[in-house]
Amino acid sequence: MAVVVDLKKCIVRGLLTALFLLAVTVFLSGLFAVPVEAAPGDELLLTILHTNDEHSAVIPHSPTVDYHPARENPTVGGFARLASAVRMIREEKESEGEPVLLLSAGDYMGGSPYSWLIPEGLAPELTIMQVIGYNAVTIGNHEYDYGPDILARYYKEAGYPDAHEKTMIIASNTVAPENHLLAEEGLYRESCLIELANGLKVGIFGLIGKQAISYTTANDPVTFIDQHETARKIVEDLRGRGAMIIIALTHSRVEEDRELARDVDGIDLIVGGHCHTALHEPILENDTIIVQAGSLLEYLGRVELAYDPASASVRLRNEENGRPYLHLLDYTYPLDQGIQDLIDHYTAELDILLAKKTGGLFSSVLDTVAFADFAISNQPPLQESPFGNFVTDAMRLVTAEKIGRRVDFAIQANGAIRGGVVPGSMPHSLGQISVYDLGELVGLGIGPDGAAGYSIVAAYMTGEEIRRALEVAALLSEMMGDTYFLQFSGLRYDYNPQNAVLLTVPFLDLPIPSTRAVIAAERYTGEGRQDMDDDQYVPIERGDEELYCLVTDSYIVSFLPMVGEMLPQLEIVLKDAQGNPVPEDELDRLTVKVNGDDLKVWATVLEYAAMQPVGDTGLPEIDPYYSSTAGRINPTRTVPLIVWPILILLVLIIGIIFLARRWKKRRWEKID
Repeated sequence: MAVVVDLKKCIVRGLLTALFLLAVTVFLSGLFAVPVEAAPGDELLLTILHTNDEHSAVIPHSPTVDYHPARENPTVGGFARLASAVRMIREEKESEGEPVLLLSAGDYMGGSPYSWLIPEGLAPELTIMQVIGYNAVTIGNHEYDYGPDILARYYKEAGYPDAHEKTMIIASNTVAPENHLLAEEGLYRESCLIELANGLKVGIFGLIGKQAISYTTANDPVTFIDQHETARKIVEDLRGRGAMIIIALTHSRVEEDRELARDVDGIDLIVGGHCHTALHEPILENDTIIVQAGSLLEYLGRVELAYDPASASVRLRNEENGRPYLHLLDYTYPLDQGIQDLIDHYTAELDILLAKKTGGLFSSVLDTVAFADFAISNQPPLQESPFGNFVTDAMRLVTAEKIGRRVDFAIQANGAIRGGVVPGSMPHSLGQISVYDLGELVGLGIGPDGAAGYSIVAAYMTGEEIRRALEVAALLSEMMGDTYFLQFSGLRYDYNPQNAVLLTVPFLDLPIPSTRAVIAAERYTGEGRQDMDDDQYVPIERGDEELYCLVTDSYIVSFLPMVGEMLPQLEIVLKDAQGNPVPEDELDRLTVKVNGDDLKVWATVLEYAAMQPVGDTGLPEIDPYYSSTAGRINPTRTVPLIVWPILILLVLIIGIIFLARRWKKRRWEKID
């Protein structure tokens, strides 16, 4: 019996000892715990959500008047829909233990009327993006639309540098001077390394591309360094810090992204922007995955990745999971109420600003301003367009009304016209055009007054200088593409695009302008919108020294004097109404003022729409004249100028050969 008791005591003691040792082990493992890493061969999963070129598209659009909260409608985008889509995917992935990152490739500013709040000291876009939960964003060219000083103020308003804890601003090849607020306050960072709950370490850096840099309108004193050299340095640094997956946020374009992937090894994923390309399938280049999600929040991009620790490789999982690379943000996504409440706050602020800037003519950005039963197109590229005619007529006629004298001509560039007018198509919105839908097409830039939108400038030029401006227009579009193609009001002209450049100097890639691309130019002498009646046109002759009033915007006018510096034969000297030349540093005094405020391009377009005759709808109805083009800009094909010197040279050569043969024949005749 004693033996049995002793045996029981031994068993109990053994169990107590084992329990004690187990407790100690658990305790010590808690003290010295390390992140759990996958065993070799076990993949680590990650989902990347991404957008780019949001362009202040805060609410559903295309067009906004079609939006209805309770009905199926064709509108796309909006931050409240985006928030719902992101939340759904996060909840799905959280239930599976998979981390999710949300990224933007830049140009979240600039475009819609909501961006007009930025110079007023508000930061609607980035504030909303922080609440939605973006992990990182980069800086695009349109972030500089209002200049680096206002950009810095925007970031401060959005809570930076502390807000990096929520949404990191990454700009790797951007260099702000040490004494500038952007650098001084650390408002952007070179790169970041994010360690996720599953043990993945993700390195992120951001680049602005070459073309995007060329499109910046006011980046001084901020400069930019080489994209590929920067990428090589950052990739090496991030790998050295333990990054398993490296992501580049590039505001470049697809072609530049492919070049980057070919030239710089080690980038696993490029989330691109700038060219507004919706890549429904990724591009694979040198083991790098390239994606892009269109623009204006039409799509939410989705990339499902798997990282293999054994091979340090990354692969796509979208197909095997049956997940699209792009989610169309349409009516099927409900509005996130928290985000919508925040949007409503900014809409109220915008309505106050709109009423102030238009003298009470418009009180809400969502109001209907006019009616049309046709679209007003800004296409095709590199040609006269119906909306280009509408915009320039608005600039010419509304400005004339404001200043109380005739305006002969108006100029606007295609780059400042962001699309065409699409009237409403739903029963509740049929044919309607809202303030928002019109304003977002012409609302870029900032004026000398520091307020959003390019200001209207009225200057005087001679007839000869108008012809030179037409030569400049032909040259710019031929050399630099559709962004620099100029639309006109108050004239019509014929030109040969092939004659804009006489020849290009080999090796230097230097174009030599002909200054003879324009074949004929005529001035419109009638009243109102530019008619097509031949009797209302008179020729603009070479050498015409009469003064004419021309209006354009504050951005274009800053370039006109530079033409003469580069091409003296095309010199344009801007003058006041008395014909006195205005120095370059005094061009601001040519800005048109209304009640002490700068007249904006967007305001003239809205007012011109409201000036259309009221029709049966009870609304101003856009003149059907703007349903098509009107023969203002007429490309023709004539014999290229380069042919004439070649023909003359050939004639000379033939003449020399003929004379040489005659001389030789006579010489032999004398010998005989």
